[in-house]
Amino acid sequence: MQLKINNRFSKELTADTSEVNTSRQVLNASFSFVNPRIPSNPKLIHASEEVGALLGISTEETQSEEFTNIFSGKSILPDSRPYAMNYAGHQFGNWAGQLGDGRAIVLAEVEHNDQSLMLQLKGAGSTPYSRRADGLAVLRSSIREHLCSEAMHYLGVPTTRSLSLILTGDEVLRDVMYNGNPEYEKGAVVCRVAPTFIRFGSFELFSSQNDIENLEKLADFTIEHYYPEILIDGKLKYIEFFQKVADKTRKMIVEWQRVGFVHGVMNTDNMSILGLTIDFGPYGWLEDYNPDWTPNTTDSQHRRYRFGNQPDIAQWNLYQLANALYPLIEIAEPLENILNNFKEQYEVDYLNMMRDKLGFSKILKEDKKIIEALENVLQLSETDMTIFFRELSNIKKELSVGVGISLVNNAFYNPKEISKTTLKSWEKWFTKYINRIKLEDDSDEIRKTKMDLVNPKYVLRNYMAQIAIDAANNEDYSVVNELHTILKKPYDEQPEFEKWYAKRPDWAREKIGCSMLSCSS
Repeated sequence: MQLKINNRFSKELTADTSEVNTSRQVLNASFSFVNPRIPSNPKLIHASEEVGALLGISTEETQSEEFTNIFSGKSILPDSRPYAMNYAGHQFGNWAGQLGDGRAIVLAEVEHNDQSLMLQLKGAGSTPYSRRADGLAVLRSSIREHLCSEAMHYLGVPTTRSLSLILTGDEVLRDVMYNGNPEYEKGAVVCRVAPTFIRFGSFELFSSQNDIENLEKLADFTIEHYYPEILIDGKLKYIEFFQKVADKTRKMIVEWQRVGFVHGVMNTDNMSILGLTIDFGPYGWLEDYNPDWTPNTTDSQHRRYRFGNQPDIAQWNLYQLANALYPLIEIAEPLENILNNFKEQYEVDYLNMMRDKLGFSKILKEDKKIIEALENVLQLSETDMTIFFRELSNIKKELSVGVGISLVNNAFYNPKEISKTTLKSWEKWFTKYINRIKLEDDSDEIRKTKMDLVNPKYVLRNYMAQIAIDAANNEDYSVVNELHTILKKPYDEQPEFEKWYAKRPDWAREKIGCSMLSCSS
């Protein structure tokens, strides 16, 4: 397996002067050299052929012992020195200081077909940033990250990717719900892939340390390699850089809202400088449409990272990035203008995204009221977001309101409730909707085709991931393979997998891993 290594990050940015692998404060450095922990008996569970191809790794090579050894951390790639990245951040709105890669280690940066990609092992052992943790990951969380990374990509959401999922052969002690009941679980390692894993918190680190030299070096490095279209110099360069990061972040959030994705831990250290979805922890997809829902039990009281608050949090996080970049700019007004325009532009993008979901090709003033009315009526009774929008494409211009409601009946968790308490509200909305689509030039068939391209049939519901986890804990990896296959074509009908096009079952409503998740992994 021949990979073209070009470690730009570790060559061009400042390294930690110490190579002692103990938890400590690391000053004036972007990273620390550290080797992965050697697993006792690594075993490949699944590899993504598509991600392998991006790196120049063939399908045959992914099945080799060499592949398993390298991407479990047992062997080191030739001509490379692994390292953990240093960054800081705000967690749940509070400054947390230095954080860094506590259980992630970059193996190398690989060039292939004029693209550079960073390979990072998650769960590969302790680093100087592990604090009191062991740096390891368990099979449970690793399956969730591996499947979700690829699911998001095929949904069309900007995301990091996942190359491989490998058992380490070691057991890891974890307290899943932080309730004093730790148990041993199977250890695993995921190889994450992205152009870079630089975060908002990478800039916050140096700004908080008043290390302007390394702050400027990091900003210039990021612009040169990831925003080469920025050609101006001086302070204007950093203003344009911030504008582009804000734009990418806004577009990512719009895509999250389109598919009903809730990240769960939108701390600034979990925000990619490239506007990619990063760090899949206690995430989830909306089952019933509930803007106040978050899957993260740690956030259950204040619900800071709830679905409906994600756009505001993205803006808040951008404020922190602006503060971090300010020493390079020293002018507040252009940064404030970008931040103030963020929400305004988001509202425009969100409205257009919802038009697409509803099959509106024309732009009419009444659309906003129709969308707001839908968001309200969806909350009157438990209504599955994914199924509702998918079934909505079956509505035809000449249907009666009653038939229209019946066509989305499968989305309701309690259909009897619809016939009693909320029927009038639904009738009112469907009357407006059918009248609105009659104004469209598209035929019913063309509108359905367009809607089905933005309203997925299959998303990685938490209960689906949990079924795969339960099977894998019994050494049955067929569900992991099946879900990976399904989620590569989320907008296709795939009738052979119809069983996965279903509302959350009752057993999953309060089950740990399905409705309740923690950061423990």
